[in-house]
Amino acid sequence: MSPRSHTKPVAGTAAALLLVAGSGLLAGCGSATTQGAAGHTQAVAAQTAAHGQAQPPVKTSEADWKPVADALGRTGTLMNSTVYRVPLPRKDLKVTTQGVTVKPGLSLGGYAAFAKYHDGTMLMGDLVVTENELPKVIDALQAAGIDQTALHKHLLQQSPAIWWTHIDAMGNPVTLAKGLKSALAATSIPPASPPPATQPPIHLNTAGIDKALDRKGTADGGIYKFTIARANTVTDGTHVMPPALGITTGINFQPLGGNKAAINGDFVMTAPEVQKVIQALRKGNIDIVELHNHSLNDQPRLFYMHFWAAGDGVTLAKALRPALNATALAPTS
Repeated sequence: MSPRSHTKPVAGTAAALLLVAGSGLLAGCGSATTQGAAGHTQAVAAQTAAHGQAQPPVKTSEADWKPVADALGRTGTLMNSTVYRVPLPRKDLKVTTQGVTVKPGLSLGGYAAFAKYHDGTMLMGDLVVTENELPKVIDALQAAGIDQTALHKHLLQQSPAIWWTHIDAMGNPVTLAKGLKSALAATSIPPASPPPATQPPIHLNTAGIDKALDRKGTADGGIYKFTIARANTVTDGTHVMPPALGITTGINFQPLGGNKAAINGDFVMTAPEVQKVIQALRKGNIDIVELHNHSLNDQPRLFYMHFWAAGDGVTLAKALRPALNATALAPTS
């Protein structure tokens, strides 16, 4: 159960906490109980006070996460030896918005990300669910002790109706994976499939887009993507949260032909940055879709804003650049 919630601690929390805190990533995997919020928070608060700072994630290997992949029935990718990220795209859905058929990589790419700390494993993610699936997914998450920290949309107009829900929990990694699997079972999210041997061509002026954004994008399944971390360290008060947990600005370009593109994604911002980003996007005729949080107690407090527009790819990139400049983003490598 997430340390950020105010739910009641689960019976046996103290014993479970001692097992996790004093062992490696997969110690105590046979336990059927995630850590209770109160017991976890007290233990971490004591540890943080002793060290005077939030604890960073522990470095791991791909082999460390095999029990999680087995429990979840899906494999992921280990990023920077700290975050095990499992893609959950909605390749089963045909979603349209403003006359555009949305590719999964543009807006429908859910995920689950796991990171190990000395006091347990953190799960964060974003699930893409239909309106009919949503109540069942909520019930399954709550039954598994996995918190929901956001419920929102990425698109202004869409058919069918789709929702995105962010999740957050702390505890035994295999138990978390099993709980997440129960929520996925309430959806029609398809099984993982291997990436294509070759990437489909991107029919856009990618060099012009790169120059406009002063960054190099990546081709992924026919979408041209930018994933940009913030310059500052983000914590939940007790744990350092790596960008790969989902704490990034994402900008995606879907080719529409003739160097035109649909753009969708979200900016990660502190409160003083929000109005500046809104003004910059609207000056470029880019629509604002949603403004919300992904976490309940991140530090600094972060807000996420989704956007949408369609037009010439380079022109859209130039319109996005002032909004990027209004936020404290990590420098280009």
